[in-house]
Amino acid sequence: MSKKIIILNGSPRRKGNTSALIEAFTKGAKDSGNSVTEFFLDEMDIHACKGCFGGGKNPDSPCVQKDDMDKIYSVYKEADIIVLATPLYYWTISGQLKCAFDRLFAVAECDSNCRNPKKESVLLMAAEGHGFEETLYWYDRLEKHMGWKSIGKVLCGGVMAVGDIAEKPELQDAYELGKSI
Repeated sequence: MSKKIIILNGSPRRKGNTSALIEAFTKGAKDSGNSVTEFFLDEMDIHACKGCFGGGKNPDSPCVQKDDMDKIYSVYKEADIIVLATPLYYWTISGQLKCAFDRLFAVAECDSNCRNPKKESVLLMAAEGHGFEETLYWYDRLEKHMGWKSIGKVLCGGVMAVGDIAEKPELQDAYELGKSI
């Protein structure tokens, strides 16, 4: 049975190393008959969460702020799998991804108990170095809090300049992870 997959691309580089991981993952996922929708967050008008707890009143547009998150909400709610894709910035996810992710709380506010939609999740990450420990700590706790189930992670270190990832085995790992869905 095919799955609906949403990718939140938190990279500022449309053709960077994170995007190469996404491309490989997407090819694998589509080769297995799944549908994939990617959002390139850096080119979207997404404002930071205000922490107002005023969301959830309109399921079609759950946040009180009106910006490009309205393009993401319906796809997110329908998705079976959410892919968080990001470069490693100061031991964690990019600001673009964090900003958009925080705004997904408005969807939880649609539930009277603020429960998040149950999803499977994937983490795709590229980094200059190899220090993913802090991000994995955050990601593992995020999954537990959200009630999600991780179906895989592909972490590629040693890639700084655009194209550094070209010969890395993690591209095949990303493809295989997508294909396994």
